[in-house]
Amino acid sequence: MEQPVILVSDRSAVRTLTLNRESKLNAANDDLLLTLTDELKRADADPSVRVVVITGAGRGFCAGQDLGDVSGRGMTFTEHLNHTYNPLVRTIRGLSKPVISAVNGVAAGAGASLALAGDVRLWAQGASLIEVFSNIALVPDSGSTWFLPRLVGYHRAFELMALAEKVRAEDALRLGLCEQVFPDETFRDDVQAYAERLATRPAHALKLTKQALNAALTSTLDQALDLEAELQQLAGDHWEHEEGVTAFKQKRPAQFVRST
Repeated sequence: MEQPVILVSDRSAVRTLTLNRESKLNAANDDLLLTLTDELKRADADPSVRVVVITGAGRGFCAGQDLGDVSGRGMTFTEHLNHTYNPLVRTIRGLSKPVISAVNGVAAGAGASLALAGDVRLWAQGASLIEVFSNIALVPDSGSTWFLPRLVGYHRAFELMALAEKVRAEDALRLGLCEQVFPDETFRDDVQAYAERLATRPAHALKLTKQALNAALTSTLDQALDLEAELQQLAGDHWEHEEGVTAFKQKRPAQFVRST
């Protein structure tokens, strides 16, 4: 029986989506990319899910595009990106819930873009990232040219892309490519614990925060100020705000998760 390309598991309001082409270091084919996009949309629509984790099975996070899957298909590069990777990255960034990229192993090429696309990036000690495109005389895609210079600056991004230098976990943390590095042997448990902590935070406020941050990356200060004022009203009118204020006054932890 053929294994699904994306494994789906739920625990404590956290949905984990695991890329499951382990024998190929989770190199992406159309089935994996389109299924992952669909599963993200399904998680976004599920009220029981508060945080989404994307990770890989086995030793790899995602080794990039499975070149054998696109060889000889007659589809242009532009068509392929617009059919698969670009909708996936837009879905991650547009999701109303926090997305954690849990980078358990190598993230190469478009897999590096996927590793950078999350709202939070958690790495295993043995993980690595490489913008491998120049090794086959291609341009970084799937969002890498947008994400990477915003994290490390233009010049360092160009160097990493031009020389296809591998970035290991300790350097990724120093450069700002990830927020936390965990030991390989406890990585999945550490990611789950982090995700569960994030799941207790105010979901509506975090949705609006993500919206504001995404907009601010391409807006002027005036535009950001106007959007903050608009979103702050939406946050202030929500029950989460009342609970946060009440909890503060009562000197107790706020309860931002309501039982259904």
